[in-house]
Amino acid sequence: MECKITAIIVQKRNRERVNIYLDEEYAFGLARIVAAWLQVGQFLSEEKIAELQVEDAREVAYLQALKFLDYRDRSIAEVRRHLRKRDIPEIVIDDVIERLQRGGLVDDQQFAHNWVENRMEFRPRGRRALAHELQQKGISAEIIQEAIDQCNDEVLAYQAAIKQSKKFNNLDWNDYRKKMFGFLARRGFSYEVTAPVITRVWEELHLQNFTEDSYTNKEVDA
Repeated sequence: MECKITAIIVQKRNRERVNIYLDEEYAFGLARIVAAWLQVGQFLSEEKIAELQVEDAREVAYLQALKFLDYRDRSIAEVRRHLRKRDIPEIVIDDVIERLQRGGLVDDQQFAHNWVENRMEFRPRGRRALAHELQQKGISAEIIQEAIDQCNDEVLAYQAAIKQSKKFNNLDWNDYRKKMFGFLARRGFSYEVTAPVITRVWEELHLQNFTEDSYTNKEVDA
């Protein structure tokens, strides 16, 4: 059985979608890109209608994925979980993921690399913590290992300690050591890594303070 398209009307609330009327009655909505080849007077079979609705579901899912990617880079697993929450069929999700990959919009290897670089620059963490974070994002063990291979825990722990040391500047050694240990442990650094780093930063911090105080006293004496 075939039905005749009697009207194609752009939706008021979403100009990117149209309402399709068959035999003078509203039938379903479609994305404009899906309905681009349709015209009034055209006849549609039940099979063609089903095909259009499946194609529309793919387009809707794809647009939802693009919106999700607007905020920041996402892993494939994150996109998949996001679409699943919207009860989108798995076969449609697979199509969307493949389309995103073809367009270079999702790439787990690049995602992991960017994640590690961002952490290294703004919030240094140990390799163990980084691996856990990426695992939570659904990144494979192989890609995680490749991404964290560029990291050096001693360097990262030092960078993290330097940034945090100003907050502990007025503490005595025991309190400073205790708080810095806790801070670095929460960032995923082991005792073996943190112990020498804490001592180094403490010594550098107090050497700097001593040098600044000496310079100030010289100015006063002058």
